[in-house]
Amino acid sequence: MKKNILVIPGDGIGPEVTTWGKAILEQIAADFGHDFTFDEALMGHAAIEATGNPLPDETLEKAKKSDAILFGAVGHAMYDNDPSLKIRPEQGLLKIRKELGLYANLRPILLFDELLNASSIKPSILKGTDILFFRELTGDVYFGEKVRSEDRNTASDLMIYHRYEVERIAHKAFEAAMQRGKKLCSVDKANVLESSRLWRETVQAIAKEYPEVTTEHMFIDNAAMQLIKDPKRFDVVLTANLFGDILTDEASQIAGSMGMLASASIGDGTGFFEPIHGSAHDITGKDLANPLASILSVALMLEIGFGLKEEAKVIITAVDKALKEGFRTNDIADETTNPYKVLGTKEMGKLLLKYIAQTTYTN
Repeated sequence: MKKNILVIPGDGIGPEVTTWGKAILEQIAADFGHDFTFDEALMGHAAIEATGNPLPDETLEKAKKSDAILFGAVGHAMYDNDPSLKIRPEQGLLKIRKELGLYANLRPILLFDELLNASSIKPSILKGTDILFFRELTGDVYFGEKVRSEDRNTASDLMIYHRYEVERIAHKAFEAAMQRGKKLCSVDKANVLESSRLWRETVQAIAKEYPEVTTEHMFIDNAAMQLIKDPKRFDVVLTANLFGDILTDEASQIAGSMGMLASASIGDGTGFFEPIHGSAHDITGKDLANPLASILSVALMLEIGFGLKEEAKVIITAVDKALKEGFRTNDIADETTNPYKVLGTKEMGKLLLKYIAQTTYTN
């Protein structure tokens, strides 16, 4: 298979983790006889510093020509501390999603048994959890009109959805549910928000096309509680942009750390694959970042983006082996971890490369 992959390291720990995501792709290509070519581009704070634009035209052009994108993170504390800044790193991320038509964000909450103690939630509650989130990505309050009054004392953000936006992601979520446990929970706030009432009635209509799937509707506040109280009750979760952003970050506690969660943003063309952990400037350059979420994002790229299930399985097996043998990065270590097995970013990346090279599968 021949594929052109664009690497956008971004900000903070983004370059540190994408280095290992790319290395894993190179190893997989060598082991399975694929031809993966790579290019690199700027986005976020790094792009603002270099060009004044969080998404340079050159980056967008490269993105549109690529078969898949491996992304790191965007963000910087200077923007968090100064809300008045007009140009911000996250604008680049929102724009590339819109330009590429990446309307569906898939976030699997895959719990490795070895990390049951890394979470603050009781292992008995967590064990067996396997959730796939479908978060709508190009509508909602993030993309609605934003207004600030002349005296700067009043602000508003328009929460807007069109029916077709709900329909297209709902179909993807129901199709995934058909391949999994045939259960889907749609999360909204239909008792208060008109946009959620449109969301619910649209999902209800589409559910009739998938009679084998048991469909549940849940308000966001209850869903946030149930996700911690009884995560095993969920299989496929379908929700809007804002609610999905919050719920999937909350779900990082199920997996033990944001450093373990991968994601795929897809539409009808080029896919965008990234860890959900953000730029984490407080640990940038300290060899503390967990590269496993970026590496698991590569597994998603291979499986969802390219249809290479065996190759993806090799990566997940390697991650599982590292965890079973007691190796951890600092964010997923606990009091039972052997201190000699707490690895930095580079050591963990090298370990995964070693395990992948040792693994062979017969197609």
